Amino acid sequence: MSVLMAQQDIRTHTIAVLVDNEAGVLARVIGLFSGRGYNIESLTVAEVDAAEHLSRITLVTSGTPMVIEQIKAQLGRLVPVRKVSDLTVEGPSVSRELALIKVVGGGEKRIESLRIADIFRANVVDSSHDSFVFEIVGKTEKLDAFIKLMEPLGLAEISRTGVAAIARGNTAL
Repeated sequence: MSVLMAQQDIRTHTIAVLVDNEAGVLARVIGLFSGRGYNIESLTVAEVDAAEHLSRITLVTSGTPMVIEQIKAQLGRLVPVRKVSDLTVEGPSVSRELALIKVVGGGEKRIESLRIADIFRANVVDSSHDSFVFEIVGKTEKLDAFIKLMEPLGLAEISRTGVAAIARGNTAL
């Protein structure tokens, strides 16, 4: 019974980490996760302040509340880490992901893929006689739903950016 309760208590969290932009920082963060058996479901990294040499790592991970607290504490102890913020629990936030999705096919499947893309507000960014590349931006669930609908229509390839997220309002990392 306690194992079942622990499995039900597993939640997904989006964590933003402000780090010094220097060689090896990402490897240290990833090493923390792999060394302890934690999974990273999504990971994005980019420099956000060139003058201060700061980068922002946004990662999505899952775990029990205790595991998430351990992850945040261990991230905070890494030398190049300036700040750790759990966007899932610290208030409202906005998250988006971008995907490029290639669909190969013709005839009715081609027409259907364009119709579905229109419903999802996906843009055609490349087209040939037998394929489309769609660009879609939105919550992860929206991208997952679009991909699932494209599978029977000739889904050939997917490239996803991972989640980018930021707190709403006047708070900043």
